[in-house]
Amino acid sequence: MIKNWTNIFIYHIKNNKFFTALNILGLSIGIAGLIFAILYWNDEHSYDQWNPEKDKIFIVMNDFGGGNIWTTNSPIPGRMLNATTSYLDKYCYFRVNYTTETIQYKGKIELIDKIFSAERSFFSFFPFEFIQGNAKTVFADRNSMALSEETAARIFKNENPMGKQVKYADHIFVVRGVYKMPQKSSVMPSVITPIVEEELEQNKDNWGFSYGLMLKLKRPSDTTAVIQNLDKIFLENNYKKQAKDEGLSLEQFIKQYGDPIKARLLPFTKSRLNQGNYAFPEKNANLQFLKIIMGLSILILILSIVNYINMATANAVKRAKEVGVRKIVGATKSQIIAQFVFETILITLFSVLLAMVIVELSLPFYNAFLDKNLVLIGTQFYLQLIVIFFVVILVSGVFPAVYISNFETLKVLKGNFSRSKNGVWIRNGMLVLQFSIATLFIIGSFIVYKQVNFMVEKDLGFNGAQVMDISFKPQKGKNQYERYKMIKEELLKIKGVQAVSAGMFSIGSNENSWQGLHYKSNKEVVTQEMPMDFGELELLGIKILKGRDLNPKLATDSISSALLNETAAKTLQEKDPVNKEITFGGQKFKVIGIVKNFHYVGLEYNVAPMIFFHIKAFDWMPNDMRNISVKIFPDKMPETIAAINKFWKSNVDQEYPFEYDFVDKNFARTYKKYEDQRNLFALLNVVVILIAVFGLFALASFSMERRLREIAIRKTLGAETNTLLKELSKQYVLFCVIGFLIGIVPAYLLMQKWLENFASRIDIPFLPFLVAFVSLLFLTLTIVLAKAYQVTKVDILKYLKYE
Repeated sequence: MIKNWTNIFIYHIKNNKFFTALNILGLSIGIAGLIFAILYWNDEHSYDQWNPEKDKIFIVMNDFGGGNIWTTNSPIPGRMLNATTSYLDKYCYFRVNYTTETIQYKGKIELIDKIFSAERSFFSFFPFEFIQGNAKTVFADRNSMALSEETAARIFKNENPMGKQVKYADHIFVVRGVYKMPQKSSVMPSVITPIVEEELEQNKDNWGFSYGLMLKLKRPSDTTAVIQNLDKIFLENNYKKQAKDEGLSLEQFIKQYGDPIKARLLPFTKSRLNQGNYAFPEKNANLQFLKIIMGLSILILILSIVNYINMATANAVKRAKEVGVRKIVGATKSQIIAQFVFETILITLFSVLLAMVIVELSLPFYNAFLDKNLVLIGTQFYLQLIVIFFVVILVSGVFPAVYISNFETLKVLKGNFSRSKNGVWIRNGMLVLQFSIATLFIIGSFIVYKQVNFMVEKDLGFNGAQVMDISFKPQKGKNQYERYKMIKEELLKIKGVQAVSAGMFSIGSNENSWQGLHYKSNKEVVTQEMPMDFGELELLGIKILKGRDLNPKLATDSISSALLNETAAKTLQEKDPVNKEITFGGQKFKVIGIVKNFHYVGLEYNVAPMIFFHIKAFDWMPNDMRNISVKIFPDKMPETIAAINKFWKSNVDQEYPFEYDFVDKNFARTYKKYEDQRNLFALLNVVVILIAVFGLFALASFSMERRLREIAIRKTLGAETNTLLKELSKQYVLFCVIGFLIGIVPAYLLMQKWLENFASRIDIPFLPFLVAFVSLLFLTLTIVLAKAYQVTKVDILKYLKYE
């Protein structure tokens, strides 16, 4: 039986080579798209799954109100929570970002990135596998260091690293452990040190929010009690204390400064896929992008299956007599269904194999696109592939098989069943569905393209085209601000350097610091601090709308003068905020100017309130400088950069490499993920249109070949070619219009939802809908008219000599 079915299958492939190839290619493209999406989905969901106590770990987050949620914490609550509650097993503070620094060993200097610092309880939360040393003794003191297997090999080559001394951050550290990463993790550092403990000790009474905080609870169900304890700690030790210091009751203090900060606990297992701020230094998953890829891939597979069903049911008409004969000789309905499902299994198997080849060949480009290292390996993946295989067979094989098995024997053998309209409404309905999906993709692709272009071309409020943002590392025992002044003088002597200044911020990065701004009895406004040197605003091309900039000739401008951006100025609720006195960070400032709003981070965010003042306004700031801004002339830029590099290496920092970025390029990275979405939509749009073209061409071919006798009779009766073309194509134009009208509703709703992610966004224009309709109509008419013109040239005698 199987041999007979196989022979029949081979016979039909030989007689329908082109349409079989379209079937296999269409299905393979759809399956390949879903494989790509599944690989990405599996990778993002694999993070931290290896961690044995992942369900007991929580990340402490702080809700400042108004949707302002921070992942950073004060050094105070973790320590106090540990002393006052029995719910806690362990806690661990850590730096939320990696650092890149040099590590010296025997005079050799290695630049190491992904250096991480956490308290000594870190390995209780992340039980990495130790090759040398162990988690209990690795941090015997604060000068201990643990290295990854790769980093140890890089620094020590073939030497045993255990007990060796290295120089890092102007301190001597002893290597007490070498670990290897078990699997994907939220923290995958090259080096781990407990140096953060010194900072925590120095700031033990400081309520500044600067560190990540992990809690391991004895029972995961105790989260509510822990949150209540954290809120109580903040209220008793911060708000009530501040109220007392200002001579206010708690109610009066809350009325003036707003509600207390509320703690939140984010489950560790959900942290990577959390849409919002991320506590760990590894990048969090782009959940929206992940969902988009998965959703679009499923749609494309549906489109491919619809194509297959369409062609299978259309082709079934040609096989009607075969089914009739098989029934006459005793074949049961179940046997006929089994035969056609068997054929679908073979087609699907070929499609899956071809899809695997497509994925394997395209995977390097896909990995580069996602910045991943995905591979076609894993038990989970192969199980998912088997599920896809059977789902495709079930959906695309069983339905056509049942449809074919229901042919009535007498009708089939009595006459020409090819003229039957049996199943036409199914094929037409699925063609409409194809047009609807194609409409969704064309409109979506156009709107994403328009939004990303809007972001690229938008006036950001600053000009960073020729502005270098140079990394400025501190040196032990040296005043950072005095070093900066010397460097500034020397840089200005270099030919090609236009201006030099500095700011304790970096546009386009996540480097920011916030404090409360107070004015009269208004509520506290959490405001981003922007310490800077004279001339920084002018260097960045940031405009001042009212008042003036900081002036080096006025002594007060380096101590007690400040500028606000438009957003911060509105919070004062004053018609003219200039010359008004405000309080920020416990100090009084006089507002001397209003700065035009500019975008500091991605365009998906609203411009935050900002305050600008001189670096020397706070005593601790001059030694905390990390960036120098250098504006260079566009002529001979490579020569100017080379001269700055030479000066830097010989006069500023001989150990640490010269690192810089251009401000405009740094900001451009904030919308790279949306450029990726634009490119993805464009690629999938081509795939969808290609599959739709396959289906339309195949269905039009079957449909028109079924009407060859009708066309021959019409030509005999004198019908002109134009009339025949109009008659043959009008139904497809109607299907195109119906499909378009159905598709525009989900397209509009989905794109409206997508655009809600952006503070700066376009309104959905009419043009994408027009482009989608014209494109679909043009494709439909091109394919259908080409095929219709071909069939109008039939040999009349060939089709009428037996009539």
